Amino acid sequence: MYTTGELRERFLKYFEANDHMRIASSSLVPGDDPTLMFVNAGMVQFKNVFLGLEERNYKRATSSQKCLRISGKHNDFEAVGRTPRHHTFFEMLGNFSFGDYFKEEAIILAWNFITKELKIDKDKLWITIYEKDDEAGEIWKNVTDIDPDKIVKLGEKDNFWSMGDVGPCGPCTEIHYDRGEEFSCGPDCGLGKCECDRITEIWNLVFMEFNRDESGEMSKLPKPSVDTGMGLERIAAIMQGVNSNYDTDIFQPLIHKVEEISGQKYQKDHSGFQFRVIADHIRASSFLIADGVLPSNEGRGYILRRIIRRAIRYGKTIGLEKPFLYTIVDTLIETMDDAYPELIEKEDFIKKVLKVEEKRFLETLNDGMIMAEKIMFNMKDEGRREMSGEEAFLLYDTYGFPVELTEDLLEENDYTIDKDAYLIAMERQKEINRRESNNNEFNQNINLSNEFVKLSDTVFTGYSNTAAEGKILGIFSSNGDKLSVLEKGNLGIVIFDKTPFYGESGGQIGDKGYLSKNEEKIAKVLDAKKSTEGRIYHIVESIEKIEINDIVKLSLDDGRRKSIMRNHSATHLLHRALNEVLGEHANQKGSYVDDKYLRFDFSHFENLTKDELSRIEDLVNEYILSGSDVTTQLLPIDEAKKVGAKAIFGEKYGDDVRVVKMGDISIEFCGGTHVSNTCQIGSFKIISEASIGAGLRRIEACTGLEVIRRDREKDSILHKISTQLKVPKNEFYHKIEALQKELKDIQGEKNKLSLELAKIKAVNVADRVELIKGIPVLLEELEGKSMDELRALADLYRDKNGSVLVVLAAKENNKVNLLVSATKDLVAKNINAGKIIKEIAPIVGGGGGGRPDMAQAGGKLPDKIQEALNKVKVII
Repeated sequence: MYTTGELRERFLKYFEANDHMRIASSSLVPGDDPTLMFVNAGMVQFKNVFLGLEERNYKRATSSQKCLRISGKHNDFEAVGRTPRHHTFFEMLGNFSFGDYFKEEAIILAWNFITKELKIDKDKLWITIYEKDDEAGEIWKNVTDIDPDKIVKLGEKDNFWSMGDVGPCGPCTEIHYDRGEEFSCGPDCGLGKCECDRITEIWNLVFMEFNRDESGEMSKLPKPSVDTGMGLERIAAIMQGVNSNYDTDIFQPLIHKVEEISGQKYQKDHSGFQFRVIADHIRASSFLIADGVLPSNEGRGYILRRIIRRAIRYGKTIGLEKPFLYTIVDTLIETMDDAYPELIEKEDFIKKVLKVEEKRFLETLNDGMIMAEKIMFNMKDEGRREMSGEEAFLLYDTYGFPVELTEDLLEENDYTIDKDAYLIAMERQKEINRRESNNNEFNQNINLSNEFVKLSDTVFTGYSNTAAEGKILGIFSSNGDKLSVLEKGNLGIVIFDKTPFYGESGGQIGDKGYLSKNEEKIAKVLDAKKSTEGRIYHIVESIEKIEINDIVKLSLDDGRRKSIMRNHSATHLLHRALNEVLGEHANQKGSYVDDKYLRFDFSHFENLTKDELSRIEDLVNEYILSGSDVTTQLLPIDEAKKVGAKAIFGEKYGDDVRVVKMGDISIEFCGGTHVSNTCQIGSFKIISEASIGAGLRRIEACTGLEVIRRDREKDSILHKISTQLKVPKNEFYHKIEALQKELKDIQGEKNKLSLELAKIKAVNVADRVELIKGIPVLLEELEGKSMDELRALADLYRDKNGSVLVVLAAKENNKVNLLVSATKDLVAKNINAGKIIKEIAPIVGGGGGGRPDMAQAGGKLPDKIQEALNKVKVII
């Protein structure tokens, strides 16, 4: 019996012996391929070779490629854990020919490996071919000893392969393994007839002959090529004599680890579904994090978040209430480290990201589960089986509860969801966001103007000049109407043949300044923008009349521009410092630069510590003081990448890109304006650091004279505080400590008085108790009581009454404190404080829990307190 690792190595060595170059697996994140979210096949890293766009020094290759299928055409997500063979993450063994051998040698190589190297019984093998590919059928008959009756023709759906909607494609032939009659699904069981697990596809040989474009048209590739793919996990299951991939040596250690941490026994039937999901998802999430993907709410990060959260959700169903995924990473590394050393290199990072995401989601999950259960309770009451789209959207929008988890939860309870209505609600929210963000009247109108597009291009001279003479090519009103004259005192848009004004783009704000003619100012330039076509236009307020074809001098505010340049150059240094202190995953996700401050958004999964912020700030200042020259160069994009220039993910670039280099510190794609030497930045000070979304952080900072101005402002505030407290600055801490102690003592006295008042009130408690279905209940709404005060009050009421269910609700600082307390005799009658609190807490916009005899919750809707108390009566 071969281990999975031995099978991987045997495959690669076999093809090396047949003159193939062994190529390491590429990252799960495709490089330079906007058509793919993730690498989903072994051929992805060779796509440009197949298309004839790239030459390599070999014609044959072999690899074991990390793959992920969870988005787009190839999406196995919902089948994971439910079938014995589907996974999100898997390894694809492959051999490739780039215009070298074609169908015949590909078939011989595959057949010999399966039947001679692995010695699989040929009588258990079936072959499928594309129904129009008679050539492949004849080759199988002529060069192998397969039974011709076991060669089956199938249509395009089964035997014509493409990587996606566009790209290389062609007919394919597949090798299948027959597990035997005992796995049959019935009399119609067979290839092309059913989807059961009796006959399993193990190897797909694709004959790359075509390239499909966006219109669906197919053209011949320059050289016919071969792309094959065999799932390592599937062939391992066959060679190890097990009926499920999850029973192989690469999954069993993970499942045993889940057994260990959950204290539950794994079953191979449907009841073990959760174990299989967790085993699969820990592989996918760990490899994605190792390849630089972080949990977020969009793109690849959202897919990772879905995988992690689905695993957590199913972990809860087997008793895993605390973060647990990160504890399985060691076991995963033990099964995979020989082939993928990056797991060892990134071990601590993977664990940290998983743990942070788990903690964050468990808080979300608890709140979301409470609300989801409340909605399902209402659905049951109303006799409906479908959750509305608005309800599903509420769970997502308010509680961060992903719709995929809502669907899973509903399915387990035999409910459905109105998915179309949910998507409509989502689109409505996106439209609202778009309207709110797209509020620039000038931008909208000028970009819609056809006359604007017809104008000649504007030459930007502002990298080396702060003033230039320019000819007016076009004038437009704020409505986008073309004008020949802009009258005195009017606002308008002016386009020149050349300009030193930088149009707002790439996060850098536009320049301001003025226009002059014959040494007289004729207009203020309030802003400079860049249209969707990349044209610079100027928003001006005319001082004198301006006409088409006027030659005027354009002068920008030099001091303001220098401040902007300092801030922009500092963002590059900050980016490098973040990589140094936090790691290479801390990549730029957005920025804003003006003359007052800079804002830098980056990917990171947790709060930055005070020490990390200090190190980042110190590093940037060291880079500034290094006096490194800042140089720029226009390079072809491929050459820019080769020299190590950093691109911003998601940005669109042309064939040639501007590269900004700061000594040996930083090299990035950038079209903005910069200082000529880092020392011109002066100094750098972090103003704030905060989260702006899951997996996203934001640093705001300032440079140069702004640092001094802010320090003076801070000194002024400290002086006022010193005067108020009547102590010097270095004694602030001790003074505040003393005031806090004084306040605590006063609060203690208040609590004592409150308790004494409660004792007086408790004398007549029996008068306020009402019987509901034979249960004595005390419901009370209070004002300004803390949770500690509610607990003390509940104890008093219970002691005074002997047998009572106490439900107290208090408004405190515009929030709600809820407490439910039951005496032991009522608990014995199935009165459960914990269950009651879970039903009433969502009414006041909160959540909580506790024991059968005592439970508490918080909320944020004080005006709903009475409704929550009334609900208790209904529950009883």
